[in-house]
Amino acid sequence: MALPMHLLQAKVYLLPINWTDIAAETGAKSMPPPTAAPTSATTPATSAPPTAAADRAYANGDFIAGAADYPPRWQAKAAAFRASLGARARLDMPYGASAREQFDLFLPQATPRGLMLFIHGGYWLAFDRKDFSHLAAGALARGYACAMPSYTLAPQARIADITQQIAAALNAAAQMIDAGPITVTGHSAGGHLAARMANAGMGGAAGARIRACIPIAPVAELGPLMDTSMNADLRLDAAECATESPARLPLRAHINAHIWVGAGERPAFVWQARTLSENWNCPWTAAQGRHHFDVIDDLEDAQSALMALCCP
Repeated sequence: MALPMHLLQAKVYLLPINWTDIAAETGAKSMPPPTAAPTSATTPATSAPPTAAADRAYANGDFIAGAADYPPRWQAKAAAFRASLGARARLDMPYGASAREQFDLFLPQATPRGLMLFIHGGYWLAFDRKDFSHLAAGALARGYACAMPSYTLAPQARIADITQQIAAALNAAAQMIDAGPITVTGHSAGGHLAARMANAGMGGAAGARIRACIPIAPVAELGPLMDTSMNADLRLDAAECATESPARLPLRAHINAHIWVGAGERPAFVWQARTLSENWNCPWTAAQGRHHFDVIDDLEDAQSALMALCCP
C-alpha cells in the first residue's frame, strides 16, 4: 500500500525545545536518564495559524529526500523476507474479529528464547504489518520470535481502541511463544502503542512477561496532535490525550525502557523522545545519521546497538 502523500509529508508542531541542549545531546550516541524532574508537555504560543504550525512540525516526508520511494522499498523487502522463511512465517493469525485484527509470527531456526512484538507506524492512519516483515530479521538472528500485528486504522477506530487491540495481539502472540521474556517495540505511532503496553497496568496477562520496551521515534505525548489537520480522522480530545499519552503515565516497574530516535528527525520527534525519557526516567539514544524513515533499518541487523537493546 502506498502511503498517501499527506502522511508522507506528515506536517509538524512548534514545540518547546532547548536548542542548545538538542545540539549537544543529539551529538552523543546515547543519553542516560535525566537528573532533572520529569517535564510535562506544553503548547507554546505561536504567531502562525495553529493548524499550519502543527502540521509543519510532524511533516516527516517534506524533510526527507526521496520520501515517496520508501514505502515500495519496504514492501518489496518485506515480501521477499516472508517468502524466504517458508514454514517459519506463520501468517494471518487472528487475534480479534475484524479484518485487520491479525498478526504474523516469524520464528527463528531454534526454539525461541523470547518474543519481540513490533508495531508499525503511519500515524494510526496507514500501513500494514506486511509492509515491515523484513524488520524481524535481527530478532530472528538473535534467537527471538517476532510478532507483527495490524490494527484497525483511524477514523474507523480511535487511538484508545487501537491500544486495546494491540494488547489483545500481544496476548495472542504470547500464548504461541509461551516462554521467555517479551520485548515491545514499534515505530512512530507504533512506538506510541509499544510504550502504552509498557505503562503500568497495561498488557493484560502478557504484561508481566515484558522485560524491555524500546519505542522508536514514538509519539509519546498526543496533545500537540490535536492541532494538526490529521486530527479530523484521529478525533483526539483532551480526555483521550490524558489517558493515551504514554509520557503522562508511569512505566511498569519491572520493565527496562530505552527510547530510540534518529538524530536527523524533525525537532518535534526529538522532543517527543526526550519527553518520554524524562518522564519515565530512562535513557534515550539519538542515532546518528538516521531520520524518521530509516531509523528502523537497524532492526534488520542482529549486531546493531538497537537490536542489542531489543533482544539482549
